[in-house]
Amino acid sequence: MSTSETASPHPGHDTPIAEFPLGVVEPDYELWGEVDVDPTGLFGAEDIPAEDRAYWDRARRFGLDEVRPEIDDYWDRADFPFHLATRLGELDLLRDGIDVDGHPAMSTLAAGLVNMELSRADGSVATIGAVQSGLALRSVAFCGSEEQIAHWVPKLARAEVLGAFALTEPTHGSDSVSLETRATRVDGGYVLNGEKKWIGNGSTGGITVVWARDDEGNVRGFIVQQEWEGYTGTTIEGKLSLRAIWQAHIRLENVFVPDTHVMPGANSFKDTAKVLFATRLGVAWSAVGHAMACYESAVQYATQRTQFGRPLAAAQVVQERLARMHSELATMQLMVMQMTRREERGELTGPQASLAKYTCTRTARQIASNARDLLGGNGILLKNRVARHFADIEAIHTYEGTETVQALIIGRSITGLSAFNK
Repeated sequence: MSTSETASPHPGHDTPIAEFPLGVVEPDYELWGEVDVDPTGLFGAEDIPAEDRAYWDRARRFGLDEVRPEIDDYWDRADFPFHLATRLGELDLLRDGIDVDGHPAMSTLAAGLVNMELSRADGSVATIGAVQSGLALRSVAFCGSEEQIAHWVPKLARAEVLGAFALTEPTHGSDSVSLETRATRVDGGYVLNGEKKWIGNGSTGGITVVWARDDEGNVRGFIVQQEWEGYTGTTIEGKLSLRAIWQAHIRLENVFVPDTHVMPGANSFKDTAKVLFATRLGVAWSAVGHAMACYESAVQYATQRTQFGRPLAAAQVVQERLARMHSELATMQLMVMQMTRREERGELTGPQASLAKYTCTRTARQIASNARDLLGGNGILLKNRVARHFADIEAIHTYEGTETVQALIIGRSITGLSAFNK
């Protein structure tokens, strides 16, 4: 051997090889397993009618069997899972409690349970469904003509066409009532000019319900087909939340909308607000679903992860944190159930819907933050589930009215005084 050669650290065949320490090999954590996520027994068989439970069970199986295996990849690539959107329609999970010819009745409670369960699986998929049904389909169902309802609503319910709802503008978010997109009356219809931002499903090739001001300054609703000339939907990139739904920055440049696509029941911002009011409670249900996912993942990780010679769950501080999440989850669930009962009786007020959204998204953030921290470094890995929900809750905390706006609505109801700028 030359002096320049390096001798093997294990010369000869008789050198003993030390056994590899198995204790350094990380186990595969199962964080999608079954955990009791009903602290107060609110969702027992006696409390949920069989018809509503059937919707819930269908959404649950969809989340576990079809969303779970591939959503991390779509989320990571910021890609839109068109086939999962289609499946939502095939499974009849896209009506948000709205009656559609040819479909069985769907209660407000069933709609809430579906929102909850889809969010428990993934926020992007849940938001695809919420935009499709709660906003686009509801807009046409509430404000469309008989012909428009007959043509578009069944297609939206079956996901044969994807739908978007374009209200928010680049310069008008919380003050969406001040929208400036214009609808100019011309022979046979209107011409739209303006921009919209954060429009879910707005670049998928379907239809977009666009809200714009007419020549008299009234807010009107229009069914715009995304392939029409002058409509440009650019998918917003660089998002750190809801990455598996395409949200678009839309430019409308001299888009002609024929009278057949002008919704006769949309003539003021009050008509827009009627649609938004109906969806606010759905966002609260979604927050519950996200919180359930984070809580059950935290419980499972704490029982499977060993540190200092015992499971994390054996530590007093971990048990206290799990108990806190347990309590917070119960609070959220009780609130959405009570508000849903009021909505089914026609008694839900705007401030109550805001209170549900305000409370549930705030609390979901707390649960997600606690769960992410409890998982330690593993809490930032997509495969461990919590990080995706942790990020996605940030979006639902903002859309359908920010925390500050909800607080001002609640504050006005408490004091009788409006703090909104005039």
